[in-house]
Amino acid sequence: MEKRSDGLALLGRALLSVLFIVSGLGKVAGFAGTAGYIGSQGLPMPQVLTALAIAVELGGGLLLLIGWKARWIAWAMAAFTVVITPIFHNFWSAPAAEAMNQQVNFLKNIAIIGGLLMVVAMGPGRYSVDRG
Repeated sequence: MEKRSDGLALLGRALLSVLFIVSGLGKVAGFAGTAGYIGSQGLPMPQVLTALAIAVELGGGLLLLIGWKARWIAWAMAAFTVVITPIFHNFWSAPAAEAMNQQVNFLKNIAIIGGLLMVVAMGPGRYSVDRG
């Protein structure tokens, strides 16, 4: 990869990771509320799933940012996002007042999955712990 591409790969990883890091920190700060929301969706063991979400979002986000095992981390984060998107952004069954917001969030998650798959395909670039 040329230098400009390496810089863009770093910027791309940083922009992808910030979403997950901020979301993970929010789940840490609001653990009980997050577990309650997960439970309200009919999922079992909401506290365990909240802890798992924190690990993927905060832990995975930080690892993606520094570029350690970036391809594997991006795969895991993409799989996580594939699983949670239809559960938490099911616009097709949302009340009319929420449907558009849920559809936008659903489509944003699809774009995030695309960005993560680009990391899988192209690697983290030279400015990473993995160094490409």
